[in-house]
Amino acid sequence: MKMEIPLFGGKLPLCLLCLLFSFQLVATPWKDMPPAEVEATLDKKFAEGKYSPKGADSCLMCHKKSATVMALFDNVHGSTHSSASPMADLQCEACHGPMGNHNKGGKEPMITFGKDAPIAADKQNSVCMSCHQDDKRIAWEGSHHNSADIPCASCHLIHTANDPITNKHTEVEVCTNCHLAQKADMHKRSSHPLESNQMVCSDCHNPHGSQGEAGLKQMSINENCYACHAEKRGPKLWEHAPVTDNCVSCHNPHGSVNEAMLTIKAPQLCQQCHASVGHTANAQFGTSPSAFTAGQSCMNCHSQVHGSNHPSGKLLQR
Repeated sequence: MKMEIPLFGGKLPLCLLCLLFSFQLVATPWKDMPPAEVEATLDKKFAEGKYSPKGADSCLMCHKKSATVMALFDNVHGSTHSSASPMADLQCEACHGPMGNHNKGGKEPMITFGKDAPIAADKQNSVCMSCHQDDKRIAWEGSHHNSADIPCASCHLIHTANDPITNKHTEVEVCTNCHLAQKADMHKRSSHPLESNQMVCSDCHNPHGSQGEAGLKQMSINENCYACHAEKRGPKLWEHAPVTDNCVSCHNPHGSVNEAMLTIKAPQLCQQCHASVGHTANAQFGTSPSAFTAGQSCMNCHSQVHGSNHPSGKLLQR
């Protein structure tokens, strides 16, 4: 004889009830699913396309108590007045994917973002790039961040009124969370004013990729430097080869222990190229200060190291 107990006005066999309870105990929450299973489930959900007819209202039935979730509505992504906002289309599901059966016990995954998310960075970023396609991101596919599988959400915060990476006062802090060598350089005695936020990383670099090297905003390192240091731009009557070739032949743009961000202190810097000019021995091995080692060293005489327009400036002395 089967025992039956009332349940919501109906009756359910006790053995089936025990089975349901045991399922609840052993069921794995979706956040603990293996990444491959999460990805397969999400692919299946997208193929089925079971979006909620109530949009964000369905999500907020559970998530409205989260301050992090509700902060979205202080951001452009949560704007109800912009036709370009996700809220004008599929709302939360525009980014997090179709709800499917997620709200029935929370066991079915949604897309989450960031370095700790269970899905690959390229799939996360494909969601962002489905809207953010413009000339600033045209080189994203070949960028260093994309090649290193960096999710957009590692740098950007969406559920917030102010994204730190877009704020000039906090941008450098966000970048140097990963770029530790550059963080160390910018605290050295001679550096660009990154520490004081008078400059930011994006003044020189496009983090979303560029046609130039190192993600620089200009096509070459020199063009990037000339954007601020126009007085160093040639052509000069008498040019200095390393200057026309590459500014970083002599300078470390993120900072150096040497004056003027020089990679090596003169005369050793100069002697990397000028090893046999007649007075290197005194400069290199002299025991007492001389015109070759004191003060500006080689620049005591050859002061126009960036090039000269003087008719007698062949040796960059005037």
